[in-house]
Amino acid sequence: MLGNIRLDSKSKIPIPIQVAEFIISKIDDGTLGKEDFLPSINAFNKNYKVSRDSVEKAYNVLKKRGYVNAVPGKGYYVIGKAHDKLRILFILNKISSFKKITYYSFFKAMGDKAIIDLQIHHYNPFLLKDIIDQNLHKYNYFVIMPHFELDAEPASYLDTFKRIPENELLILDKILPGVPAKKAVFQDFSSDIHDALTDATTMMKKYKTIVLVFPKYRNHPPEIIESVEQYGKEQTQEVSVEYNAANITLSEGSVYIVIADDDLVTLIKMIRKSDYVLGKDIGIISFNETDLKDLLDITVISTDFKKMGETAADLILNNKNELVKNPFYMIKRGSL
Repeated sequence: MLGNIRLDSKSKIPIPIQVAEFIISKIDDGTLGKEDFLPSINAFNKNYKVSRDSVEKAYNVLKKRGYVNAVPGKGYYVIGKAHDKLRILFILNKISSFKKITYYSFFKAMGDKAIIDLQIHHYNPFLLKDIIDQNLHKYNYFVIMPHFELDAEPASYLDTFKRIPENELLILDKILPGVPAKKAVFQDFSSDIHDALTDATTMMKKYKTIVLVFPKYRNHPPEIIESVEQYGKEQTQEVSVEYNAANITLSEGSVYIVIADDDLVTLIKMIRKSDYVLGKDIGIISFNETDLKDLLDITVISTDFKKMGETAADLILNNKNELVKNPFYMIKRGSL
C-alpha cells in the first residue's frame, strides 16, 4: 500500500492527474524505489476506489513523463525520479522586504538540494485553496505563511491545511489553532512583544502614555494590541490605539509603537517640524529592523527573518519534526 490518497472529485484537476501526482510524490520521497512495481490497475481500483479507466490513464501519464515503464504481462515499474532534488512550494501571504529576507535565506540554505517555487495567497484563504488544489501532489513540501484576513472564518482554511499530508507541511511565522503542524518556525506575537517591552521598562518609564499605531486594514495580528495593552496595564501606563499616524496630534510624554513603515515616516516628519526632542520628549519604537532604521537611530522590536528561513531549511534538510520559536529581540537606540 502507498498510504492514504486524497482525491477531490470537485477539483479542476482531473482524477487521473491527481492519481499520477500522488504516485510521483511517492517516487520522489522514496516510498517507491527504482524497479519497484506499481500496484496493478485492478489492485489500485480495489484498494483506492478509483475507476480502472482513471488508473490506466494515470499510469500512461507517468509513462509519458518518464517516471515508469511497462512490461507486458507484468505491469508498470518505476524507472526512477525525474530529478534528485526536493520540490518545494513556498507560499507567502504577501511580498514585503521582510518576507523576502525569509524567502532568500531559505533559498540559500537549501542550496542545490531543492527546486523552490514561490506563490502568494494575499491573505485570501480561497486563493490558498486554489493553489493547493492545483499543486497537492506536485511537491515534497509546502512551506506556508498562514496570515489571513482578520474576518476569515477558520472553516475557510482549515480543510485546506488538513488536505496536505502533515509530513509535507511546514508552517512559517504564525501557528493557527486547528492547523496541523509537525514542522513550524513561528513568532509568539503576544509573549514576544510583551517580553521585549518588559526588557525596556526602565526606558519606557520616561513616558506617561503608550500609543500603538496599528493600521486597521492590513491584517496585522490582533495579538499585538493585546500584548501592548497587557504591558501597559502591568506598568500602569495609559495605552491608546490609533489607526493612522496622519490623524495623531503629537503629545509630550508619549511613546509611539509603530507597525507600518509609512506611519513611521509620517511620525518622524511630524516630530522634525515640532519642538519636541525624539528620545526625550517623545519616543518611537518601530516594528522590524532595516538598515534605514539603524541609520535613523530608531529603536526596533523584530523577529529574525533571516534566521526564520534558515531554521525552516534545517527542519526540511534534516527531516526534523519540531515547532521552533523564532528569535525575537529589541534593539535599543536613541529614539527611545
